[in-house]
Amino acid sequence: MILQYLKKKENKEQIIAYHQYEKILSESKKFLNDNNFFKIKDYKSSFEIVSIFLIMFIRKNLSGDNKKLFFKVNDELVSLFISDLDESLRQKGIGDMSIGKYVKSYVKKFYFRISKFPDDNNLYKNESFIEYLKITDLIKNDDYVDVSRKFNDKFTYFINYDK
Repeated sequence: MILQYLKKKENKEQIIAYHQYEKILSESKKFLNDNNFFKIKDYKSSFEIVSIFLIMFIRKNLSGDNKKLFFKVNDELVSLFISDLDESLRQKGIGDMSIGKYVKSYVKKFYFRISKFPDDNNLYKNESFIEYLKITDLIKNDDYVDVSRKFNDKFTYFINYDK
């Protein structure tokens, strides 16, 4: 009888969000390593790519049929993202006294990115996504159209991803 209390209680939304977040992390790592158009491959680049992919999944979830379920999934995704930020910053050596300040600044950046992310789902043909990429300051040369095409391909892949 006690075992039921020792197991971590997870609901359907948490499980879906966890699987989606795992997919976001694995695809962002692969995307960062497989492409050579990034200025620098560091924590900032990784944060920006994870943020873009997370926004893509949030958009995908909002366009689904069961909006009530996916509102909760999106909340869980953002919670996982914030927890992951905290953990990764601690691994970088940020101490307990200042970790909150760093997490808060990254969360502000993330919400700023959400506000600037284009509404149109076809990122390749969207000038505002190219402007968005310029804000992130990730790309080393001015081939934003090709880069936006690669992000659009990922977004199409995520839309078809069911987990």
